[in-house]
Amino acid sequence: MPLPTIIVPGYLESAIAYRQLEQSLLQLDIPTATVPLRRRDWLPTIGRPVTPIVQQLDRTVQQMLHKHNAAQVNLIGHSAGGWVSRIYLGDQPYLAPGQVTSCCWKAHSLVASLITLGTPHISQERWTRRNLDFVTQNYPGAFYKSVRYICVAGKTIFGQRRPGGWLAYNSYQQTCGQGNTWGDGITPIAAAHLEGAENLVIPGVQHSPRSPGIWYGSPEPLKSWVQYLL
Repeated sequence: MPLPTIIVPGYLESAIAYRQLEQSLLQLDIPTATVPLRRRDWLPTIGRPVTPIVQQLDRTVQQMLHKHNAAQVNLIGHSAGGWVSRIYLGDQPYLAPGQVTSCCWKAHSLVASLITLGTPHISQERWTRRNLDFVTQNYPGAFYKSVRYICVAGKTIFGQRRPGGWLAYNSYQQTCGQGNTWGDGITPIAAAHLEGAENLVIPGVQHSPRSPGIWYGSPEPLKSWVQYLL
């Protein structure tokens, strides 16, 4: 029986957007739940610590461990959900300016594999940079040797300063400092991979489950990475 799997939504995204992915995994007999976030749950974290999100992730993990009598889970982090998961794994106090007390979940022993889908593991964008700098400085690359890191990137849109490429160009520029590069339309490949991880590139996938066309969790792209959950 595969380990229980938890889906961690992306920035400003709600759990309902991942229902199709959750159902696809359940059909493969992978016990799966999505952290029950609503879009408004993210609002207090804009430019601030993501502590409330990590707390909800921890509650979901504990529930799945208990429900399935398991010792470990697998995590799927979409977009920001990937670096939120890396904070959750960590053993360093997570404290940002304005916080009175720090939090530390030390969950790396509870997680067998972390799969990140279109996660920007670096950023130059002011709203997320502080959190990502914390992760990069404390847990660089595939930091915990006991955890299997699988980082999935999309090669779909080349960022260009012309119609059809502007959004991707600006997003890539704010993320990795280079706009003229490949990515999924939001996250460039250069930011979606980690040193020491098993790094994959899937052509033709869009960044978000709400994007038109296929995304990382659609049935065909899913075949490229679901093996890591089985």
